[in-house]
Amino acid sequence: MVFPIGDDNSDRTATPIVNYVLIALNVLVFFFLQGMGNNDQFTYAYATVPQEIVTGQDIDRPVVISAGGESARIDLQPTPGSVYLTLLSSMFMHGSLLHLFGNMLYLWIFGDNLENLLGRARYLLFYLVCGVVASLSHVLMNTGSFIPSLGASGAISGVLGGYLLLFPKRQVRVIMMRMLTTVPAVAAIGLWFVFQLIEGYMNRGAAGGGVAYAAHIGGFVAGLVLIKIFAIGRNSSAAPPA
Repeated sequence: MVFPIGDDNSDRTATPIVNYVLIALNVLVFFFLQGMGNNDQFTYAYATVPQEIVTGQDIDRPVVISAGGESARIDLQPTPGSVYLTLLSSMFMHGSLLHLFGNMLYLWIFGDNLENLLGRARYLLFYLVCGVVASLSHVLMNTGSFIPSLGASGAISGVLGGYLLLFPKRQVRVIMMRMLTTVPAVAAIGLWFVFQLIEGYMNRGAAGGGVAYAAHIGGFVAGLVLIKIFAIGRNSSAAPPA
């Protein structure tokens, strides 16, 4: 397993303000609005529920779900406004401290380079679009599910896809087989994506251990497809925008 801990930022010319704000928002939502994962009322109101997206109807009642041969009850809460807004709100929520840490570490490592190249406004739009596509990918593969989906991993997967296409040879510091080394981004991110494909295939039709592999794959593909469009007119030495 390859675990990234940093990359080469020697050519970065702009302070990644948007990336910092995205990280801060995720942390603040988890600690203060989700109560470190203990505020189910908030979480179940603003997470993405596939059945709600498919039908367009808010589900405000307890539902019983089955996963891994076990059943559990979820008290779904009313969603203020349109249920489709949860495609955005769920991107800033997490299920646990470890979930939050892992996502923010990846965003910290890879997001600043994309922001530096794209500029702040384009990077923010790219991030949000990839996140929405990722959420819709999860919904498409789980149309009958009442299980809430949440997390920034879909949007961050888009960041990884964009990074891989734009900086395939950039050196990434990783922990591999308990050793600290550097590998090209194409290896670090490529291995991550292969793992998502394998795990997604093995867990098709199952809970997948609570991991939304379809969202990861959908977000990554969105990043690959969209990054060149968002990067039109930009280059690696582009000055930061006003």
